[in-house]
Amino acid sequence: VSTFVIGLIFSFYILLQKEHLARQGRQVLYALLPEAWADKTLEVLRLSGRTFSSFLSGQCVEAVILGALFVAAMTVFRMPYALLVGVLIALTALIPVVGAFIGCVVGALLIAVTNPWQAVGFVVLFLVIQQIEGNLIYPHVVGSSVGLPSIWVLAAVTLGGKLMGIAGMLFFIPLCSVLYALFRGFVKARLSARKVPPRKWRGP
Repeated sequence: VSTFVIGLIFSFYILLQKEHLARQGRQVLYALLPEAWADKTLEVLRLSGRTFSSFLSGQCVEAVILGALFVAAMTVFRMPYALLVGVLIALTALIPVVGAFIGCVVGALLIAVTNPWQAVGFVVLFLVIQQIEGNLIYPHVVGSSVGLPSIWVLAAVTLGGKLMGIAGMLFFIPLCSVLYALFRGFVKARLSARKVPPRKWRGP
Protein backbone atom coordinates (compact mmCIF):
# COMPACT_ATOMS: atom_id res chain seq x y z
CA VAL A 1 0.00 0.00 0.00
CA SER A 2 2.79 2.42 0.89
CA THR A 3 4.58 1.70 -2.41
CA PHE A 4 1.34 2.34 -4.30
CA VAL A 5 0.76 5.67 -2.52
CA ILE A 6 4.35 6.80 -3.14
CA GLY A 7 4.09 5.79 -6.80
CA LEU A 8 0.79 7.68 -7.15
CA ILE A 9 2.25 10.86 -5.63
CA PHE A 10 5.34 10.52 -7.81
CA SER A 11 3.11 10.19 -10.90
CA PHE A 12 1.25 13.39 -9.99
CA TYR A 13 4.54 15.28 -9.67
CA ILE A 14 5.65 14.03 -13.09
CA LEU A 15 2.36 15.10 -14.69
CA LEU A 16 2.51 18.54 -13.08
CA GLN A 17 6.09 19.14 -14.23
CA LYS A 18 6.10 17.19 -17.52
CA GLU A 19 6.79 20.26 -19.69
CA HIS A 20 9.72 21.31 -17.52
CA LEU A 21 11.11 17.76 -17.44
CA ALA A 22 10.71 17.43 -21.22
CA ARG A 23 12.59 20.69 -21.76
CA GLN A 24 15.42 19.52 -19.48
CA GLY A 25 15.54 16.19 -21.32
CA ARG A 26 15.88 17.94 -24.69
CA GLN A 27 18.67 20.12 -23.29
CA VAL A 28 20.56 17.02 -22.11
CA LEU A 29 20.14 15.29 -25.49
CA TYR A 30 21.43 18.24 -27.49
CA ALA A 31 24.27 18.77 -25.00
CA LEU A 32 25.51 15.18 -25.14
CA LEU A 33 24.66 13.99 -28.68
CA PRO A 34 25.31 15.30 -32.19
CA GLU A 35 22.37 17.35 -33.41
CA ALA A 36 21.27 14.76 -36.00
CA TRP A 37 21.27 12.00 -33.38
CA ALA A 38 19.38 14.17 -30.91
CA ASP A 39 16.74 14.95 -33.57
CA LYS A 40 16.33 11.24 -34.36
CA THR A 41 16.12 10.33 -30.66
CA LEU A 42 13.39 12.93 -30.07
CA GLU A 43 11.50 11.65 -33.11
CA VAL A 44 11.55 8.09 -31.73
CA LEU A 45 10.51 9.31 -28.26
CA ARG A 46 7.56 11.26 -29.70
CA LEU A 47 6.48 8.20 -31.70
CA SER A 48 6.76 6.04 -28.57
CA GLY A 49 4.69 8.53 -26.55
CA ARG A 50 1.91 8.62 -29.15
CA THR A 51 1.93 4.83 -29.46
CA PHE A 52 1.72 4.14 -25.72
CA SER A 53 -1.06 6.73 -25.35
CA SER A 54 -3.03 5.16 -28.22
CA PHE A 55 -2.47 1.70 -26.74
CA LEU A 56 -3.96 2.73 -23.40
CA SER A 57 -6.95 4.29 -25.18
CA GLY A 58 -7.49 1.14 -27.25
CA GLN A 59 -7.18 -1.02 -24.14
CA CYS A 60 -9.90 1.01 -22.40
CA VAL A 61 -12.20 0.81 -25.44
CA GLU A 62 -11.70 -2.95 -25.65
CA ALA A 63 -12.48 -3.34 -21.93
CA VAL A 64 -15.72 -1.36 -22.30
CA ILE A 65 -16.77 -3.49 -25.30
CA LEU A 66 -16.06 -6.72 -23.40
CA GLY A 67 -17.97 -5.52 -20.33
CA ALA A 68 -20.95 -4.48 -22.47
CA LEU A 69 -20.98 -7.88 -24.18
CA PHE A 70 -21.17 -9.63 -20.81
CA VAL A 71 -23.92 -7.34 -19.51
CA ALA A 72 -25.99 -7.92 -22.66
CA ALA A 73 -25.42 -11.71 -22.75
CA MET A 74 -26.09 -12.19 -19.03
CA THR A 75 -29.27 -10.11 -19.27
CA VAL A 76 -30.51 -12.20 -22.21
CA PHE A 77 -29.87 -15.45 -20.30
CA ARG A 78 -31.37 -13.97 -17.09
CA MET A 79 -28.23 -14.40 -14.98
CA PRO A 80 -27.93 -12.44 -11.73
CA TYR A 81 -25.47 -9.57 -11.10
CA ALA A 82 -25.19 -8.81 -14.84
CA LEU A 83 -24.16 -5.18 -14.42
CA LEU A 84 -21.80 -5.87 -11.50
CA VAL A 85 -20.04 -8.74 -13.26
CA GLY A 86 -19.84 -6.79 -16.53
CA VAL A 87 -18.16 -3.83 -14.80
CA LEU A 88 -15.82 -6.17 -12.90
CA ILE A 89 -14.75 -7.96 -16.09
CA ALA A 90 -14.28 -4.62 -17.87
CA LEU A 91 -11.94 -3.42 -15.11
CA THR A 92 -9.90 -6.62 -14.95
CA ALA A 93 -9.78 -6.78 -18.77
CA LEU A 94 -7.38 -3.82 -18.70
CA ILE A 95 -4.78 -6.55 -18.14
CA PRO A 96 -4.39 -8.01 -21.66
CA VAL A 97 -5.69 -11.52 -22.40
CA VAL A 98 -5.61 -12.98 -18.87
CA GLY A 99 -7.22 -10.14 -16.92
CA ALA A 100 -10.79 -11.08 -17.83
CA PHE A 101 -10.26 -14.56 -16.33
CA ILE A 102 -9.88 -12.94 -12.90
CA GLY A 103 -13.29 -11.32 -13.39
CA CYS A 104 -14.67 -14.68 -14.52
CA VAL A 105 -13.62 -16.40 -11.28
CA VAL A 106 -15.12 -13.68 -9.08
CA GLY A 107 -18.29 -13.52 -11.21
CA ALA A 108 -18.74 -17.30 -11.10
CA LEU A 109 -18.39 -17.29 -7.30
CA LEU A 110 -21.01 -14.53 -6.98
CA ILE A 111 -23.49 -16.36 -9.22
CA ALA A 112 -22.79 -19.71 -7.49
CA VAL A 113 -24.11 -18.27 -4.22
CA THR A 114 -27.49 -17.77 -5.91
CA ASN A 115 -27.55 -20.69 -8.38
CA PRO A 116 -24.62 -23.11 -8.89
CA TRP A 117 -25.96 -24.29 -12.28
CA GLN A 118 -26.11 -20.73 -13.55
CA ALA A 119 -22.49 -20.34 -12.45
CA VAL A 120 -21.57 -23.26 -14.74
CA GLY A 121 -23.53 -21.62 -17.56
CA PHE A 122 -21.71 -18.35 -16.89
CA VAL A 123 -18.31 -20.06 -17.23
CA VAL A 124 -19.39 -21.56 -20.58
CA LEU A 125 -20.66 -18.14 -21.69
CA PHE A 126 -17.38 -16.57 -20.60
CA LEU A 127 -15.31 -19.04 -22.62
CA VAL A 128 -17.38 -18.37 -25.75
CA ILE A 129 -17.21 -14.57 -25.44
CA GLN A 130 -13.53 -14.71 -24.49
CA GLN A 131 -12.71 -16.62 -27.67
CA ILE A 132 -14.56 -14.04 -29.78
CA GLU A 133 -12.95 -11.15 -27.91
CA GLY A 134 -9.42 -12.57 -27.80
CA ASN A 135 -9.22 -13.57 -31.46
CA LEU A 136 -11.39 -10.95 -33.18
CA ILE A 137 -12.18 -7.86 -31.10
CA TYR A 138 -8.92 -7.38 -29.15
CA PRO A 139 -6.45 -7.63 -32.08
CA HIS A 140 -8.65 -5.36 -34.23
CA VAL A 141 -9.42 -2.66 -31.64
CA VAL A 142 -5.99 -2.49 -29.99
CA GLY A 143 -4.15 -3.08 -33.28
CA SER A 144 -6.04 -0.24 -34.94
CA SER A 145 -5.29 2.11 -32.05
CA VAL A 146 -1.52 1.57 -32.26
CA GLY A 147 -1.30 1.06 -36.04
CA LEU A 148 -0.24 -2.58 -35.72
CA PRO A 149 -1.79 -5.37 -37.87
CA SER A 150 -3.90 -7.86 -35.90
CA ILE A 151 -1.54 -10.79 -36.50
CA TRP A 152 1.35 -8.85 -34.93
CA VAL A 153 -0.81 -7.91 -31.93
CA LEU A 154 -1.40 -11.61 -31.22
CA ALA A 155 2.29 -12.33 -31.75
CA ALA A 156 3.32 -9.50 -29.42
CA VAL A 157 0.93 -10.64 -26.66
CA THR A 158 2.10 -14.25 -26.95
CA LEU A 159 5.80 -13.40 -26.98
CA GLY A 160 5.49 -10.79 -24.22
CA GLY A 161 3.56 -13.19 -22.01
CA LYS A 162 6.14 -15.93 -22.49
CA LEU A 163 9.09 -13.66 -21.71
CA MET A 164 7.79 -11.30 -19.02
CA GLY A 165 4.32 -12.46 -17.95
CA ILE A 166 1.58 -9.82 -17.54
CA ALA A 167 4.08 -6.95 -17.74
CA GLY A 168 5.29 -8.31 -21.07
CA MET A 169 1.73 -8.43 -22.43
CA LEU A 170 1.26 -4.77 -21.53
CA PHE A 171 4.64 -3.62 -22.81
CA PHE A 172 5.22 -5.64 -25.97
CA ILE A 173 2.24 -4.38 -28.01
CA PRO A 174 3.25 -0.68 -28.00
CA LEU A 175 6.93 -1.67 -28.25
CA CYS A 176 6.27 -3.79 -31.35
CA SER A 177 4.15 -0.97 -32.77
CA VAL A 178 7.04 1.49 -32.41
CA LEU A 179 9.48 -0.96 -34.01
CA TYR A 180 6.96 -1.69 -36.77
CA ALA A 181 6.53 2.03 -37.55
CA LEU A 182 10.30 2.63 -37.56
CA PHE A 183 10.98 -0.36 -39.81
CA ARG A 184 8.15 0.63 -42.15
CA GLY A 185 9.62 4.13 -42.47
CA PHE A 186 13.07 2.63 -43.11
CA VAL A 187 11.73 0.33 -45.84
CA LYS A 188 9.86 3.17 -47.56
CA ALA A 189 12.96 5.37 -47.44
CA ARG A 190 15.07 2.57 -48.97
CA LEU A 191 12.51 1.96 -51.71
CA SER A 192 12.46 5.67 -52.49
CA ALA A 193 16.28 5.91 -52.45
CA ARG A 194 16.63 2.94 -54.79
CA LYS A 195 13.79 4.27 -56.99
CA VAL A 196 11.93 0.96 -57.04
CA PRO A 197 8.65 1.42 -58.99
CA PRO A 198 5.51 0.94 -56.81
CA ARG A 199 4.11 -1.57 -59.32
CA LYS A 200 6.89 -3.99 -58.35
CA TRP A 201 6.39 -4.04 -54.57
CA ARG A 202 2.64 -3.50 -54.44
CA GLY A 203 2.01 -6.70 -56.36
CA PRO A 204 -0.87 -7.52 -58.74
